[in-house]
Amino acid sequence: MRRIRFDHIAIAVPRLADAPAFLVGELGGTPAHGGIARAYRFGQWRFKDGGRLEMLEPRGADGFLHRFLAQRGPGIHHVTFLVPSLREACDRAGGHGYTVVGYDDSDARWQEAFLHPKQALGIVVQLAASQPGSGDAERRRWVAPPGPPNPPPPVTVLGLRMVARSRERAETQWGRVLGGEASEGAAGVVTYRWPGSPMRIVVEVDPARDEGPLLIELATERGIALPERPHPVLGAVFYEPPASASQ
Repeated sequence: MRRIRFDHIAIAVPRLADAPAFLVGELGGTPAHGGIARAYRFGQWRFKDGGRLEMLEPRGADGFLHRFLAQRGPGIHHVTFLVPSLREACDRAGGHGYTVVGYDDSDARWQEAFLHPKQALGIVVQLAASQPGSGDAERRRWVAPPGPPNPPPPVTVLGLRMVARSRERAETQWGRVLGGEASEGAAGVVTYRWPGSPMRIVVEVDPARDEGPLLIELATERGIALPERPHPVLGAVFYEPPASASQ
């Protein structure tokens, strides 16, 4: 039986070609696949243990990525979950009060819908259903932007750290709608994991803070100097938590 899978974290950037300097040269990522859609170009890089980061570059004169970058600058745009049935996942979300937008099941190879960030804890959540092996030809044709030669060993992308205003809101979204398994941590921190998924979502529960993504967590055995501020090209904060918190 197929389960829900936390598939990747997507980041909006002005130019896809600028991303490999960090993704490959610093983090040791390997190009996975990419392509062109009507409103954007995309590329994914794979890291140790299977975590993936996707870069989105806007196309055309206007569109959702143009607006996102104009309002917020580069940064974390969405998270994608692969679901066994798009209709069932959307019905479950609707049953918990979410308004599903962008529902499209016209292509059996890739069906998708979205939860809007105004409802979904400050981040776009993409729900997607795909047939095994679909898109293989497109993946083979994709040529990734060149990265630095002789990249270092890949880091592990542990997942995404976010803020939610209540434990109940976090559990509804990541647990009841998306099937994540929760484990309680200290100081109001809850970690959600999906069996078979290489990445997790860590939620800091704080009613006084704005909801949304905080940073992308990494782990590495080689050590890496990560700035505390958002990366100048990717716009996201990358952080290596203490080893005890990486488990």
